Amino acid sequence: MATKLFVAGLSYDMTDDELRNLFADYGTVTSAQIITDRETRRSKGFGFVEMSTEEESKNAIQGLNGKDMNGRPLTVNEARPREDRPQRSFGGGNNRDNRGNLGNNFRRSYR
Repeated sequence: MATKLFVAGLSYDMTDDELRNLFADYGTVTSAQIITDRETRRSKGFGFVEMSTEEESKNAIQGLNGKDMNGRPLTVNEARPREDRPQRSFGGGNNRDNRGNLGNNFRRSYR
């Protein structure tokens, strides 16, 4: 069973291939991905690596966690499952119903 690892403390210049090669000494790397900012495409300094077996993952954690890479200590541990986050609301807060009418608290009656 493949195990996904979280890797932090990466150089901002590191590529997916370099990350894959770093972990290849500890076993078969199924996937390696550095997480980048959507707008700037710049590395966020962390990524995920998936190893083919649990034993290879444990060896990679023991061998690389705390290791100095370009003056930065790596943090390597088993990745936690992704949490469901509430969906963002991008509404304008203008209290309109879906027909474009203002809500009751904004209406005034002139009688």
